[in-house]
Amino acid sequence: MAKILVVDDSKFMRRIIIDALKDAGHEVVGEAENGNEGIEKYLSLKPDLATMDMTMAGKDGMKAIKEIKKNMANAKIIVVSALSETTLKMNEPDLEGDAFLTKPFEYHDLIKAVEKVLKV
Repeated sequence: MAKILVVDDSKFMRRIIIDALKDAGHEVVGEAENGNEGIEKYLSLKPDLATMDMTMAGKDGMKAIKEIKKNMANAKIIVVSALSETTLKMNEPDLEGDAFLTKPFEYHDLIKAVEKVLKV
């Protein structure tokens, strides 16, 4: 299955996402707690996709996505945020997430988003 990086400042939320992904047969190749760490790990690990929180200390998810996509145009990123897709796009119209999930989310919605982004 897919190699996935999980980026979220909440260790609890990272654990929920990681457990769901592993239960679905995916390999979690890394985790990061902020945008800077997420960028560094995405570029070094080159996962099939990443999940990205938006509101994190330091570099937020919006800036991290832009930097990742600038360096790797084909990067696949699922935005996982307490903010809705509409709210996010009102503040950042060119937000380049490949899929959006609003927290809290259902397990099957995360897996569907992964399948959609990877076109499984």
